[in-house]
Amino acid sequence: MVDAESLVRPVVEGAGFELFDVTFGGGTGGRRTLRVTVDRDGGLDLDAIATLSDKIARRLDLEGFGEGRYELEVSSPGIEHPLKTAAHFARVIGSRVKVKTDEPIGDARVHEGVLIAADASRIELDVEGARRAIPLGAIRSARTVADWSTELKGSAV
Repeated sequence: MVDAESLVRPVVEGAGFELFDVTFGGGTGGRRTLRVTVDRDGGLDLDAIATLSDKIARRLDLEGFGEGRYELEVSSPGIEHPLKTAAHFARVIGSRVKVKTDEPIGDARVHEGVLIAADASRIELDVEGARRAIPLGAIRSARTVADWSTELKGSAV
């Protein structure tokens, strides 16, 4: 079977989006789901996601992707989202993140602070005024952390 990411990436990037993640696996009711997560500077709206979803679906149909039925799900990573690659970290420098490590670093396995640097081998956080370097290979999981009081201002009905 053809790799989903190799089919989806040129469509996503050609439309001016960043491909954040692609997964293909079990979904609801035993049906497989192809999840394509995209982002772009300035954010996404429903119309942009719908248009991109149509383009991706046409490409997958043209290439004969998937054996049997599957669902295509195209979405944004959201306000709080996982960070899996060096590029994901580089994109959110200056943001608050929560990182869990396999082994303690600085006497802790959970590190929350502002991401101040990221490269191909490590990230650096400001944790309550102290700089903490964490090798990418030591990270079990990581995600952005939203300041919900700021996010929700102005959204009152």
